[in-house]
Amino acid sequence: MVRLESSQPRKQRKARYNAPSHVSTKYLNAPMSEELSEQYKRKTLRVVKGDTVKVTRGDFAGEEGLVDAVDTKNAKIVVHGVFSTKADGTEVPRAVSASNVRITKLNLADKRREENLAEAE
Repeated sequence: MVRLESSQPRKQRKARYNAPSHVSTKYLNAPMSEELSEQYKRKTLRVVKGDTVKVTRGDFAGEEGLVDAVDTKNAKIVVHGVFSTKADGTEVPRAVSASNVRITKLNLADKRREENLAEAE
């Protein structure tokens, strides 16, 4: 993450907004469920498309669903079943911060991700 000496919120926001991609991907880490945490010996993991997550904060707390999309630029994720209703009645997906969800099931289709998790055990 970007290391700052300043405690000023404006400088912290600026550093987060201007962070390079290899740093901003760390903002997409989410805590894992108790079972997964014990199994893989890790507390947090980066959220990827296909993971199953449970929303823990906000208007949709308690909702569980698959991750449909990951927005790395804004550090948000789109969860299936979490949506906002517009004035004309149409439903649009609502982006959720990765820190406000808990990973309940992992998508292990990526072999590299599976190997990295196995190394931690």
